[in-house]
Amino acid sequence: MSMHHYGLIGKSLEHSFSKQFFTEYFSLNHLDYTYHNLEFIGVNELKNFFKEDVYQYRGLNVTIPYKIEVIPFLHEVSDEVKDIGAVNTIHIKNNRTFGHNTDAFGFHQSIKPFLTNKHEKALVLGTGGASRAIEYVLKSIGIEVVFISRKPVPEDNVFTYQEINNYMLDACKLIVNCTPVGSYPLIGDEISFPYQYLSSEHLVIDLIYNPSQTLFLKRAEQQGAQTLNGLSMLKEQAMKSWKIWNES
Repeated sequence: MSMHHYGLIGKSLEHSFSKQFFTEYFSLNHLDYTYHNLEFIGVNELKNFFKEDVYQYRGLNVTIPYKIEVIPFLHEVSDEVKDIGAVNTIHIKNNRTFGHNTDAFGFHQSIKPFLTNKHEKALVLGTGGASRAIEYVLKSIGIEVVFISRKPVPEDNVFTYQEINNYMLDACKLIVNCTPVGSYPLIGDEISFPYQYLSSEHLVIDLIYNPSQTLFLKRAEQQGAQTLNGLSMLKEQAMKSWKIWNES
């Protein structure tokens, strides 16, 4: 069995789930493979990696802040990536790089058991690579999406945090945080949000998994909302990555 190397592309990865997940998976399945955290300070460093070192790997995951920036360095991308505009999985084969998005699959699998007919509209916090995958999934199952960002673009349904009010939250019974606010190590950071308008009819999801309950989820739970963190999505998207890397 030949030695295969895999890795995670990102900026600061000491909190990363992927390395631990795949290292344990390889060990459990008696696979003599390695998984590395690959930290890059900026896009130029990333570009050099794709020129010289990428072919040492068989598969890569991509996280904040490079899910969008990585696309120009790839030979090909899937149709899903073309729709979403973000990559989180790269398959390297025959000296070519193929970009995929397994975030969409992972998110869809994780929310399936929780969705009801009350969830007609969603409030999505953040407009980065992860939120694009979330929007793709929600629209595909007929849920309307309203974005919240620090920079408003009203014509694109993007509003500011200050604009969230009881009418908006009455209409949007599904709320998804796609920002890194409150993740380890800055677990004391909190999103500015009018929690008082949440109720037991709301499903509040935070894509963060470390800590397992962010302040955002804690406050939502105190209002009676149903809450879900990002761990199940992460496991689902990781196994989907593994499947892609092992396609012949």
